[in-house]
Amino acid sequence: MFVTDSPSPSSLLGRPCRHQALLTLPAQEAHVSAARHFAADLLTTWSVPASERDSAVLIVDELATNAAQYGRERMTLQLVLDDGTLHIVVTDSGKAVERHRPDIAPDEHGRGTGIVQYLAQSTQVRQARSGREVRAYLRCSP
Repeated sequence: MFVTDSPSPSSLLGRPCRHQALLTLPAQEAHVSAARHFAADLLTTWSVPASERDSAVLIVDELATNAAQYGRERMTLQLVLDDGTLHIVVTDSGKAVERHRPDIAPDEHGRGTGIVQYLAQSTQVRQARSGREVRAYLRCSP
């Protein structure tokens, strides 16, 4: 696990930001809770209001779950709080990993993207040879 938290210039935005943090974990479902707890604790430290924090943690949970279920060997969570907007970026990278999944009931699968799109002001997905990057933007009141 690799973690950073700093108010230094953001490579994501190309200009100084109030806060940024990065967490890298193995892309395995067992590590999704670590990403969720990391986000919750960090956003509390950054004084993000409870309602926005809860939405952000749910977004992180859904994106990290997708990265763990369908991604590659590593997943990275980047959080950037800048000028009242929280940027949530989850990437998976490395070699493709074949996962054998037991049958999942249809009513327990496939809603994560819809939840993220509902909660976030906007989302973006980029697919590259090295993996997938999903971005969600959430407005945070002061």
